[in-house]
Amino acid sequence: MTHSSKQEHSHSQSAILGLQHLLSMYAGSILVPIMIAGALGYSARELTYLISTDIFMCGVATFLQLQLNKQFGIGLPVVLGCAFQSVAPLSIIGAQQGSGAMFGALIASGIYVILVAGFFSKIARFFPAIVTSSVITTIGLTLIPVAMGNMGDNATKPSLQSMILALMTVAIILAVQKFATGFIKSIAILIGLIVGTIIAAFMGLVDMSVISSAPWLHVPTPFYFGAPQFEITSIIMMCIIATVSMVESTGVYLALSDITKDPLDSTRLRNGYHSEGIAVLLGGIFNTFPYTGFSQNVGLVQLSGIKTRRPIYYTTLFLVIIGLLPKFGAMAQMIPSPVL
Repeated sequence: MTHSSKQEHSHSQSAILGLQHLLSMYAGSILVPIMIAGALGYSARELTYLISTDIFMCGVATFLQLQLNKQFGIGLPVVLGCAFQSVAPLSIIGAQQGSGAMFGALIASGIYVILVAGFFSKIARFFPAIVTSSVITTIGLTLIPVAMGNMGDNATKPSLQSMILALMTVAIILAVQKFATGFIKSIAILIGLIVGTIIAAFMGLVDMSVISSAPWLHVPTPFYFGAPQFEITSIIMMCIIATVSMVESTGVYLALSDITKDPLDSTRLRNGYHSEGIAVLLGGIFNTFPYTGFSQNVGLVQLSGIKTRRPIYYTTLFLVIIGLLPKFGAMAQMIPSPVL
C-alpha cells in the first residue's frame, strides 16, 4: 500500500504532516485580523488578542469539522480558517457601527448558517459536476497572485535576493517531490519551508525579534471588545457573506470528497454547515471572525497524497497551543514571505 492511500501513519509522521498543514494556512489565517485591526485602528495589544484568539479558534473550528456524528462535522481532512471575504464588510460595520455591532452580526450570521444548513445541503447536490471538478484548478489559479507577491517580499520593486530565495525554495520542493519517495515525498512542502528559512537566516532575512516580543500566555476572553449589538443592516450583510462562505465551503468539501473518494450525502453536508455555523457563532462570542474551509489545504491534501484526518487532528492541536502560547506562533512568523 502506498502513501497516497488512506492508510494511517504513525503519530510522529502524522504530527509532521499536521505541521505542514499548519504552515500552509497560518499566514492566510492571521491576515484577516491584521487587515481588520488596521482598518479599525486597533492598538497593538488588541491586535495581539485578535491574532492569538483567531489561531485558537481556527483549531476549535477545525476540530468541530473533523467530527463525524449525527449533528455536526463533515468528517473530511479539512482545515477551517478565517474567511477572507469578510474583511471588507466587517471593516465597514466596525467603522460605522462599532465593534459591538460587528461581533453581534457574526453571532447572528452563525445562527443563520445553523438554521439554513438543512435546506442548503439539499440544493448543494445540484451543483454542476464541472464546477466541483474544477475547484482544485481554481484554487491554484487564485493563489498565484499571492505566491507572486510573496516571491518579491510583497514589495513594489522586488529585490534580487528575495527572488533568488523564492526560486531556491521552489527548487527544493520540486526536487523532493521528484526524487524522494514515501513519507519524505509527502512532506516536500514542509522540507522546502524549513530549508528555505535556514537559507534565509544566512542571508539575514529572518527576524528573531518576533519571538522575544510575543507574550508567553494568552487566554481567549468572551466579549473582549464589549457586549454585542444586533444592528439589522449589519446582520443582513453578514448573513449574505455567510451564504457566500457556505458556497465556497461546499466547493472545498466536494473537492475533498473527490480526492479522498469519500462520498458525501446531504446529511454530512448539513452537519458540515452546522460545524461552520457553530464556528462563526463562537467567533462572534470570542470576538474573532467567521470561518470557512481553507482551499490551500485542499491543494496540500492533493499534493501530499495523505487523505486521512489524523494529521489534521495534529494541526488542530498545534493551532490551540499556538493560540494559547503566542511565542510558539511567533516561530511561524519568522518564515520570510519569499519562502512562503
